[in-house]
Amino acid sequence: MRTKTKTLPVSHLAASALVLLLAMSSCHQENEWTPLLDRDLSRWEMYLGYRHSPDYKGEVPRDEKGEPVQPVGYNKNVDSAFTVSEEHGEPVLRIRGEIYGCVFTRQEFENYDLKLKVKWGERKWVPRTDKLNDSGLLYHSIGECGVDYWRAWMLSHEFQIMEGHMGDYWNIAGSAMDIRAFIPEGKMCAVASDKQPFIAVGTGTGRDGFCLRSEDRESPKGEWTELELICFGDKSLHIVNGHVVMILRNSRYMDGVKSIPLSKGKIQLQSEATEVFYKVMKIRSIRAMPDEYSSCFR
Repeated sequence: MRTKTKTLPVSHLAASALVLLLAMSSCHQENEWTPLLDRDLSRWEMYLGYRHSPDYKGEVPRDEKGEPVQPVGYNKNVDSAFTVSEEHGEPVLRIRGEIYGCVFTRQEFENYDLKLKVKWGERKWVPRTDKLNDSGLLYHSIGECGVDYWRAWMLSHEFQIMEGHMGDYWNIAGSAMDIRAFIPEGKMCAVASDKQPFIAVGTGTGRDGFCLRSEDRESPKGEWTELELICFGDKSLHIVNGHVVMILRNSRYMDGVKSIPLSKGKIQLQSEATEVFYKVMKIRSIRAMPDEYSSCFR
């Protein structure tokens, strides 16, 4: 006796195939890295503020007549502040650094894994000629540029890129985080540690908006340092050369007395009186904090 086979209508088969195809496509897109750098900086815009003097105190600079100086502004690449060359076929971004400002992504990002490599150049500018090399990766950036102390950047969180300080945290213009860290005492700053409870740092917390990374994992001078920033929901990780140096959560900013969650935004790279190079910058979306790091937040 022949067994009857139930045949699904073509419309049902097509729908099932479509669901499978979309699921496979979603999985592929989630794990696929997207490069952020190209020769034309097509994914980026730029902002330039001022050439700051050594005695800068947070006020708008003034000219010889005492009139306020206007910032350079958006998308004016004065003195080749931002240029791209190639190294072994890969685009390399050079930030000259003389004028405070940034390049920032046209797109906002949320729930992502970001990797890049950074190396110092040879030049420093006033007011950092006698100080450490300095730049920064600013994330969850919102609003207009120039709202911070240096009148150069958007409200954001800073993954510090600084000589000897790779992975520090700074709040920029009203942001705040909870960080696993030793509490500050006297003139000492908070110091990150994965063995400590979370403490609140930044605007509205009663604490300074700075926290020192847990350890120095920067590459030797002249070599590239690999940085990784993982953000999911209100949580983030600062990773230097494969080592977690800071664990953060409860991302937010203050609007007057109101605390507002901050889980997405643009990405900025600072121009901060130091010549610096970036390459191999890539990003991918994630659906959860990676398993190997999930215990950091328990």
